[in-house]
Amino acid sequence: MFMGALLDAGLSRKALEAELAGLGLEFALRVSRVRRGALAARYVRVEVPGARAKRGRHSHGRHYRDIVRVLQRARLDAGIRERALAIFEALGRAEARVHGIALEKVHFHEVGAVDAIVDVTAAAAGLSLLGIDSVSCSPVALGHGEVETDHGRLPLPAPATLELLRGMPTVPAHVAWETVTPTGAAILRVVVDHFRPLPALRVTGIGYGAGDDRPGPMPNVLRAVLGEAGGAGWDRVVALETNLDDLAPEHFDYLMERLLEAGALDVSIQHVQMKKNRPGFLVRVLGRPSDREALAGILFAESTALGVRASEWERRVLARESARVTTPYGRIRVKWARHGSGRLEVSAEYDDCKRAARRAGVPLRDVVRAAEAAARAARVSD
Repeated sequence: MFMGALLDAGLSRKALEAELAGLGLEFALRVSRVRRGALAARYVRVEVPGARAKRGRHSHGRHYRDIVRVLQRARLDAGIRERALAIFEALGRAEARVHGIALEKVHFHEVGAVDAIVDVTAAAAGLSLLGIDSVSCSPVALGHGEVETDHGRLPLPAPATLELLRGMPTVPAHVAWETVTPTGAAILRVVVDHFRPLPALRVTGIGYGAGDDRPGPMPNVLRAVLGEAGGAGWDRVVALETNLDDLAPEHFDYLMERLLEAGALDVSIQHVQMKKNRPGFLVRVLGRPSDREALAGILFAESTALGVRASEWERRVLARESARVTTPYGRIRVKWARHGSGRLEVSAEYDDCKRAARRAGVPLRDVVRAAEAAARAARVSD
């Protein structure tokens, strides 16, 4: 349903399938237009060659470690891979808690099959391909009743779903069917930055993703609304911090590179004096709350950190947009920032300017000035 909603809202199917091909798994996407109640929606089915149906789902599964191995070997953008891994980790930890076992022993039945790996990766890839900066969600509507699973008959919401929804606002859906699966709840847990009503924005796309047709007072669809915020707005960021006194300074470059690839908004390093008067470094990473687990994982993997502090901050940000302009030194990316008064400020992308300056053998400042002048001229002509 998440994939269908994004495709219906404007996500390129060709671009999505090209990204999913990097998984190295055999499957095919079947996309169709259907009606659910009074609404037309996009229905996506993941077909797996040779898969045998069981209770309407694919019966084979995988252990958590097998899924991690598939995603780590996949040819995916680093940010997409980290987000997909974070979704499956959230799902695995919920299943482990519900069944009272270690994460490494979790065996996914329905959700471990190829179709769910594709669903989760498609959610991560779709948000990246659409250039989504922030995701908000209304309170999660929950159905009631029972559902048949490979663990037997379970109450709704399913135990793993309810575990994943800890801390999230929910409302009753007043329907006797499963409105949120464990996979869907895990996606929400990782990608959603805010649970709130639809924020103020300029709507640019609307999509409806269809689930199976179900009887009841409301259609079984997920609605996605794409939009752009105008002027300055508020959002939330997570700040991750750790103090280090035993990491080789030349390794900071690689650490910073890995964090930025995984979606960090900013990475900074400060000299600090630690206990026993040891000189050290404070590493601070700013990111979206949905990227908290992935960024913390990189800090543990790529540094000597034994612990990571996390706090969420409110952030006031200006609306931004990017474009490419033509200069005597080639095409350069520029960014525009819009103030509440409507005033626009432009800045040239440093990396593009640096490459262009080296190619042309001219001072960096000449390329920056040319790019910003071209951007202002293009804005005037518009």
